[in-house]
Amino acid sequence: MSQDTVTFRFLAEPTDVNFGGKVHGGVVMKWIDQAGYACAAGWSGHYCVTVSVAGVKFRRPVLVGQLVEVNASIAHTGKTSMQIFIQVRCGDPKTQHMVETNHCVISFVAMDQAGYPVEVPCFKAKTEEQKRLEAYAIKMKEIAIETETLLQKTC
Repeated sequence: MSQDTVTFRFLAEPTDVNFGGKVHGGVVMKWIDQAGYACAAGWSGHYCVTVSVAGVKFRRPVLVGQLVEVNASIAHTGKTSMQIFIQVRCGDPKTQHMVETNHCVISFVAMDQAGYPVEVPCFKAKTEEQKRLEAYAIKMKEIAIETETLLQKTC
C-alpha cells in the first residue's frame, strides 16, 4: 500500500551546528532530502532520485537540543515524477510547541534497477489542504522549468 506522508522526528545534535551555534542550512537540506526520499520511495515502491528543490526559504534557525520534525507529503505526481511538500518545524522537546523553520517542494523521479524512469501511482488530492498543496507544487514545478529554460537561453 502506498504511503503519502512520512514524518521524521529527532533532536538537533551538536554535530549539526555551524560556528554561530545554529544548525547548518545544509544539514536541514539533508533532512529534507532524506524525508522526501522516504516519502517518494514509499509512494512509488521504487528507488528514487532527487531532481530539484524549489521554494526553500529559511524562516528561523534550528538550535541544538530542539526537537525537529520533518514532514514530507506527496503533493503532485506526473508520469514518473513526484512533487513532495516538505515542512520543517522545531521546538522545545519539553513543551512540544513546534514552529515552522522552513518549507519547500522537492521533486523526485522513480527509477528501475537499470536506472531508467518508471511510472508512479497517480496521486489524487482529496482534502482542501491537499488541493492547495498540489496547486502550489504544480506552480513550483512550472517555475523550475521556466528557470531552467531561462538558463539555457542565456548560456
